[in-house]
Amino acid sequence: MKQISAIIEQLDTALAGEWPDTAGIRQFSYSLQKQPDTGLLEWLSAQPCYPKFYWQQRDGNEEAAVCGDVCAFGNMSQAQAFIREHQDVPDLHLWGLNAFNADNDDADFAANALFLPRIELCRKGTTYWLRCTVFSSRSLRDEARRTRLFLRSLVASRDLPPIASRVIQHQHLPAQPQWNELISQALTCIEQQQFDKVVLARKTTLTLSQPLNACAFLAASREVNHHCYHFMLAFTPQQAFLGSSPERLFLRDHTELFTEALAGTVANHPDDDEAQALGEWLLNDGKNQRENLLVVDDICQRLQGGAHSLDVMPAEILRLRKVQHLRRSIHGELAEADDAGCLQRLQPTAAVAGLPRQAAREFIARYEPFDRQWYAGSAGYLSTEQSEFTVALRSAAVKGYQLELYAGAGIVAGSDAAQEWQEIENKAAGLRTLLEEHYTPAVQAG
Repeated sequence: MKQISAIIEQLDTALAGEWPDTAGIRQFSYSLQKQPDTGLLEWLSAQPCYPKFYWQQRDGNEEAAVCGDVCAFGNMSQAQAFIREHQDVPDLHLWGLNAFNADNDDADFAANALFLPRIELCRKGTTYWLRCTVFSSRSLRDEARRTRLFLRSLVASRDLPPIASRVIQHQHLPAQPQWNELISQALTCIEQQQFDKVVLARKTTLTLSQPLNACAFLAASREVNHHCYHFMLAFTPQQAFLGSSPERLFLRDHTELFTEALAGTVANHPDDDEAQALGEWLLNDGKNQRENLLVVDDICQRLQGGAHSLDVMPAEILRLRKVQHLRRSIHGELAEADDAGCLQRLQPTAAVAGLPRQAAREFIARYEPFDRQWYAGSAGYLSTEQSEFTVALRSAAVKGYQLELYAGAGIVAGSDAAQEWQEIENKAAGLRTLLEEHYTPAVQAG
């Protein structure tokens, strides 16, 4: 990546000039004249600085690798306020994660990890650029000096290492007997009309023979899990959260809003005719249609007052590697460009929490035997003109010698515990099978 090195040198020269000893913000952007020799994820993996965030849009047309944090934000409202305060810097992007319980101020777990990066390497279509942001609430002179030191820590890209981690054991939480009990409790609550739907999740902890390289693992997922958003936030060399999610939380283009209801699942099949038959069954299955329409109705209700002219598209089949989903796209016009408002209205959706949302969340908090943290939250970016977040599904937490996989299933009247268990097995397989040659399901811990 010689051209990136040349741009870094230009940046260093620009930063060496005179800077005021006052607060302020400056941004530098450089176009790359040709496609880099290696991919953005490979470049990001090589960098020794943290945090670092990777993002690829679902259609593959947009991609970003960003690293180093100029400043971080405790919640979406703070991030949005920062963007609005600096609207004269139109390319200002903030990247990161929002937790499932992003509105829980009392949680021990930090509910947001949104940050303004020092360096962004981005692609849209076949156009590449590198962006550097210098910001300080005290002294731009000091920040320019720190940025130059940061630039000198950047290194050339290199190939990602092969995935060599072997699965030693695995543990489900809840295990299948506890899962069956949980489903029974949920169905009793549904029968008592406490709620119509609740989405219950499972965490599977894989103990590995050696730490997993998060970038290499995401690259392997990106290679086989198509029609998905791919994202990763690495906090340290051995701690990261990543995923390949099929579901958009929302895309805001100025005041246009695009969201969707992704609910209702059936297995995929490698044979196209078999897969089509399964998809046709899903389109005509009453239980799955009800589940999807519950989500549609909830989204439309939650957008009342914040958006108008809502259009709901007909149901379609989204075919993924291991499963197929029912999807209805929803389009509307926002009263104002309010990303914090969109997050508050839409996260968590009924597709990952349930209905009514508060009653379902209370059931999850009381009975689900682990804290979801980033799982079923959201990942993406916000900026003045456009913001986009995916629901953090088909996701995993990399923690040194452990890999935690997450998957969930929507429970409604008529749900069967064994079928729902198989559904989460199929969903988790999207990432688990990347280690399949080393995976030994017979070894169960606990």
